[in-house]
Amino acid sequence: MQKPITGTWFEFWHHNLPEGKYWNPICRRFSAEQWEAKVDEIASVGMKYIVLMDTAIGYDTYFESYFDTDIFPFAEMDCKDPIGSLLNAADRNGIKVFVSCGFYGIWTHTLENMTSPVVTDRAFRAMKQVYEKYGSHPSFYGWYYPDETCIEGHFLPEFIDYVNRYSAYARQISPGLKTLIAPYGTNILKADDEYVEQLKKLDVDIIAYQDEIGVQKSKPEDTAAYYKALRAAHDKAGRAALWADMEAFEFEGDVYRSPLIPATIERLERQIASIAPYVDEILIYQYQGMFNKPGTIAYCGHPDSIRYYEELARHNRECFAEK
Repeated sequence: MQKPITGTWFEFWHHNLPEGKYWNPICRRFSAEQWEAKVDEIASVGMKYIVLMDTAIGYDTYFESYFDTDIFPFAEMDCKDPIGSLLNAADRNGIKVFVSCGFYGIWTHTLENMTSPVVTDRAFRAMKQVYEKYGSHPSFYGWYYPDETCIEGHFLPEFIDYVNRYSAYARQISPGLKTLIAPYGTNILKADDEYVEQLKKLDVDIIAYQDEIGVQKSKPEDTAAYYKALRAAHDKAGRAALWADMEAFEFEGDVYRSPLIPATIERLERQIASIAPYVDEILIYQYQGMFNKPGTIAYCGHPDSIRYYEELARHNRECFAEK
């Protein structure tokens, strides 16, 4: 079974520096026009969702933001309002954007970021400022909580508390916005009755589980069983839409320690065929760096990205034509 890919993650700076080799330096120099062009490309293949990975990020030695705020210094990039550019182009293309609430601590310190009152205070201040600045955009569709956790059988209690606290605050800002998480550990979670009870407690609208093919934790032939079990658990819990965060990349060398590069359309279509019967939407990590429309003014990524764009465009065209 094949389905179209209907969304993608999006970023202004890739948090894992070795992985972002082929696009990070180029994106620093993007103009507002180029950021908008990149969103236009995403729309050109029929995608309708964008998940903004982060509105700020923390490292051991520095912190930076991608909007005007008193929380962190603005990043050293040519475009002075990249979030505004993203949302302007999304408005024009009818794309729905989930805006990130992180990373307001050191991005690798996931558990600390979920539990630290200091990080929570920064994140909540940022959410309020971001919504005040950009909330009038029709494309501002929801919030994304990027401090992803591994589901080692079941969710950590700290993760459930983190999600529920952020969702409660999100509703204070604007009750109509959706909420999204994208946890990993899909290959080791236990979709049993305990997991169903955790889903009932988890205050989130959408869970987009990572298929973990790109990071070599699973193979396409494995994932059908994972998502079939998740479909049954979600149906039993009666809450949280089930989406996929499907990895469209592979590594040039060692996993997590080398650049991300485009996979092949053959592998991508095997990934889709395995999970399509069980998920409501398939989003990818990620368009940026992996795909480039021929002739784009916003080229960033590996040389194989043009080939990959053409294959993705064909795949989605064929899927939409079948409907």
